[in-house]
Order: sequence, then structure tokens, then C-alpha cells
Amino acid sequence: MSRQIPLWVCFGFGIFMLAQFFVPHPLFLKGYQNVLDWMQIIYVFALLVGALSFLLLHLEKISKKQKGWGYNSVAIVGLLIMVFFGFWKGIQKGSPFLWIFDNLQVPMQSTMFSLLAFFVASAAYRGFRARNIQATILLIAGILVILGRVPIGEMIHSSIPQSATWVLNIPSMAARRGILIGIGLGSIATSLRIIVGIERTYLGKG
Repeated sequence: MSRQIPLWVCFGFGIFMLAQFFVPHPLFLKGYQNVLDWMQIIYVFALLVGALSFLLLHLEKISKKQKGWGYNSVAIVGLLIMVFFGFWKGIQKGSPFLWIFDNLQVPMQSTMFSLLAFFVASAAYRGFRARNIQATILLIAGILVILGRVPIGEMIHSSIPQSATWVLNIPSMAARRGILIGIGLGSIATSLRIIVGIERTYLGKG
């Protein structure tokens, strides 16, 4: 019974959220707005659960003195400091919370994202190796787009930027639309499986 109630709740809300897109009735619109408000409340509690899980995970590694537990200590101290300053001085402009965020969090986040450039370069090297016809076409298109996005490409030939734009707007856009259609169909299929109770992984084990 404890597993049947969530299935019925999920089915009811799933059907309601699906129907409200096609029934422009004030009752449906009001119900949809109420569901959005409930989602905000659930989001807050989910954020609290995530923070507690974060603390428990790092405290467990610190207590067991696992490899790299010093970094876990830094993570917990950083979390507690941000919570302390957030409640003490607020998060408005000029507050210690915002200063730490702008001068520590943002630069560290930018550093982490900048590392993606090296992973992209490594993946491009492996993917653009001309081992067959398809890889050769991909290599040529990649070089054309790269040259078309830098000033040296136009210096080599005036048609390179136009060719790069054509590659992005025609064949690349066609592939992108195919991927988006596939994502949409996959999302619909997964949603229907969850609504009708075929997919039950969100209930956990047991």
C-alpha cells in the first residue's frame, strides 16, 4: 500500500499537468498555478535535504580519514561560513556573503569551466582523426568552422566565413533538430512510463 499511494499521486498529477495544456478552463489554470507554488515549497525542502546529505557525506569521509579528507573539511567550512554570513548580514550588495561569492566562488567556478576547453580539445583530437570518410568530412567541417570564426579565416579567403555559416545553419542545424526531436520523443516516452507506473525507480529499492 505504501508503494501504491505514490503511484496514484504521480498518475493524478501527471494526467492533470497533461490535461491543463489542452483545457483552457479557469479551474485548470488556477490548479496549475497552485502546483507551481507547491513545486517552489518542495524545492526548498529538497535543497535542505541536499545540504544535509552534503554534510553527512563529507563528515563520514572526515571521520574515516579517507584520502583527501582535508578537502572535505574545506567544503564543510565553506558551507558553514556562507550560511553564517547569509543569515547574519544577508545577501544584498556589499554583504560579506556576496563578496565571498563574487571573489571566491565565481573565480573557482570559472577555473573549473575553463578546464573543459582541454577536455574538448582532447575529444576533438580523437574525434577528428581522419580514419574514414565520415571522420574526414567531420574534420574538414570542423576546420572550416574554426577558421570561419577567427579573423585569419577571412584573411585566407573571403568565402571561408560564409562557408562556416552555411555549415552551421544547414547541415549542423539539421543534425541539431534531429537530436532535439529524439530528446523530445524520449522525454515523452519516459514521462508516460512514469505516469502509468511502468518506471518506478523514483520509489527507491524494495
